[in-house]
Amino acid sequence: MVGRLDRRVALVTGGGNGLGAATARRLAQDGAAVVVADVQEDAAAAVAAEIVATGGRSNVIHLDATSEADNAAAVELAWSSFGGLDVVVTAAGVSRAGYRSGDAASGRAYASNVIANLSTPWVPFLELTPAEFNEVLDINLTGTLLAVQASARSMIAAGRGGSIITIASIMARSNTGPVPYNVSKAGVWMLTKVAARVLAPTGIRVNAIGPGYVETNMTSMIAEYPEEYREAFMRQIPMGRLGRPEEIAATASFLASDDSSYFTGELLHPDGGYFTD
Repeated sequence: MVGRLDRRVALVTGGGNGLGAATARRLAQDGAAVVVADVQEDAAAAVAAEIVATGGRSNVIHLDATSEADNAAAVELAWSSFGGLDVVVTAAGVSRAGYRSGDAASGRAYASNVIANLSTPWVPFLELTPAEFNEVLDINLTGTLLAVQASARSMIAAGRGGSIITIASIMARSNTGPVPYNVSKAGVWMLTKVAARVLAPTGIRVNAIGPGYVETNMTSMIAEYPEEYREAFMRQIPMGRLGRPEEIAATASFLASDDSSYFTGELLHPDGGYFTD
């Protein structure tokens, strides 16, 4: 059976866990050779090894999303390993400064902070420091810019177009929640639209995925909410459940393929009906 991404080469930043790992696996399943790039190189190596063990092609590289050199090296690895670059997914990101994704103590602390500030939401906003704000924007927004620039330069030089897929969030359209994260993802959304307009004449399509709440390390703190808060939280989602990483990966596969050949500058929301207006 011919995969929809056969003969394509993909790069996934943040590919060692969560949405990035699920996306790397799905693109490989659909036939692409995949470079898995992550600051957590051991996690990225495990994903790449899994792809190879199931008959796919993959390589791995350490990537600090905020490093221009690391982004350029990841693009170069795609060429040196597999002879090209056709698809890029920018899944590297953090949810908030100082929060260690998946760490139980950090999750409990964050959940307690959310609950404590429900009646006075301006308090965390007024106490937000420039360092906390910039840490999230550097990784989520500047990191996305660097990945888009490095991959677009390569695609333009090759002259065969390509698909760049950024990871935004439903929070790009929300004024509640962690301020740095929301602002960074709103920036990713606009960066995507700008890049799509600029790069369209070169044959490069740029689209964003704005996932809803998905079962990843970034949402692990929800389990720490008291039952009444968890129930209220879940009522925001008409489908009544969190998404699965594989469902976001399926959206990325669509945007990477020729099935989306007339899509550019779009923000797709696999979100269980969170936005129904």
